Amino acid sequence: MPNYGKGRYKKNGYVMVFAATHPKTFGKRSKYVLEHILVMEEHLGRYLEADENVHHRNGIKDDNRIENLELWIRPQPSGIRAQDAVTWAEKILERYGKSNPT
Repeated sequence: MPNYGKGRYKKNGYVMVFAATHPKTFGKRSKYVLEHILVMEEHLGRYLEADENVHHRNGIKDDNRIENLELWIRPQPSGIRAQDAVTWAEKILERYGKSNPT
């Protein structure tokens, strides 16, 4: 992954980092990404999947130490068939194994 960090600022308490080529820039015209996303991606060695997000354990939005970050996934969609829920759960277990990576 590229080395980001040329420019930084805070927005609503979160640290934003200039990352013009990152696939998850903040809005269509922005070239900034939330720093906690970059920290988690560096830790994982990959970009986040579409259903993944990063949570601050202590609730402090600018505390982006990896030990304060947790990888979360969005729950399966509501109103799905039981078999689809099983398939979704199998994919999650395949992706992460039996333990959360962080």
